[in-house]
Amino acid sequence: MSLALPAAPAKAADGELTLEGIVNNTILGHAEDGYYLNLKPFAQVELPRIMLVRTADGALTLEAYGSTKGLLQNGPYGLAAHGDGEGHADPITASAELAEAIEAKEHLHSTAVRTSGEVVADLSISRHLIFGLLAMLIVLGVFIALAQRYKKDHDRPEAPKGVFQNMMEVLVVFVRDEIAKPNIPDGKWRTFLPYLLTAFFFILVANILGLVPFAGAATSNIAVTGVMAIMTFSIVLLYGSSDYYKELLTGPPDAPVLIRIILVPIEIIGLVMRHLALAIRLFANMMGGSLIIFSLIGLVFMMNVIMGEAAAWSTTVISIGFTVFILLLKLLVAFIQAYVFTILSALFIGMAVEEHHPDGEEAAEPDVGLDGRVEDRLDAVEDKMEDRVQPTTA
Repeated sequence: MSLALPAAPAKAADGELTLEGIVNNTILGHAEDGYYLNLKPFAQVELPRIMLVRTADGALTLEAYGSTKGLLQNGPYGLAAHGDGEGHADPITASAELAEAIEAKEHLHSTAVRTSGEVVADLSISRHLIFGLLAMLIVLGVFIALAQRYKKDHDRPEAPKGVFQNMMEVLVVFVRDEIAKPNIPDGKWRTFLPYLLTAFFFILVANILGLVPFAGAATSNIAVTGVMAIMTFSIVLLYGSSDYYKELLTGPPDAPVLIRIILVPIEIIGLVMRHLALAIRLFANMMGGSLIIFSLIGLVFMMNVIMGEAAAWSTTVISIGFTVFILLLKLLVAFIQAYVFTILSALFIGMAVEEHHPDGEEAAEPDVGLDGRVEDRLDAVEDKMEDRVQPTTA
């Protein structure tokens, strides 16, 4: 029910609901990114708009407005209504028409177009940016608190206390033992474990925020998932071994020269496409879930337009039932997508850092001794205990 509250379908000039308004505002308008926070029925907060523009005389300037409403009322901007993306209609610039569109909240779901000069970059604060930063702060706060607790007990290791600490340790150990260790060989997983943990928990928290009323999932934005895929790609390029680059740029050593000429560009394209798919997979799954939820909610308003109020009320029960089911499914998908992104990142990193050892020998993990991690110190203590001479009976 709380998800249905922000759904405010657009109305035509005569006050009637329109199918176009339902699709553009209720379904697409709430699923995609936007420059406002919809907290109805409490409030609707518009976010600041920041534009890097090139004026008509060719000068670059940075413009800042407190909201989209302020941008349209005080700047050289007009409003492009839905369906005007092909340029067959002029943007709305008249004061009376702008005031009417702002009153109907159309400016929140439409594109602001500059009437003079051009927009070089839109640096505005968006809804997904807000919830992405919120997810970052949640992860940062949780793990700083946990790290301080473990640091305090460093000299007297104890079992985790409390449900929350136990749960977080289970997840951390899961990422370490089931994702990092099996996919990154030769003990190099220690170097990349912090990144894998960061990616896993950030994606998980961001996905779960998408299930909270009035919030949104930053991972349903291709810009967010694209940056995370670029991070994995950068690690692969920076830490790739000489054997990896040799095989990537020269092809398999036992293949004929002509075959290598064909395989090398295919391998390079495949390297890029793997990480591109890493971004699109996460984005598509999270955006698809949001579209399904808002489509089910919008179905009630569509039935009201097409068949009347009685049909809309009868559709409400089915719509809410399926919405609850999809929400539960998205909770499962939130964990699955965090796991999939992290394990694929670990797999790509492991493929890059792996070295070919002569005669099939495997490199041993470094011995960290008593100054290493807690489990390594405990292993060292156990080894020393085994070496002790057992006392004989009297």
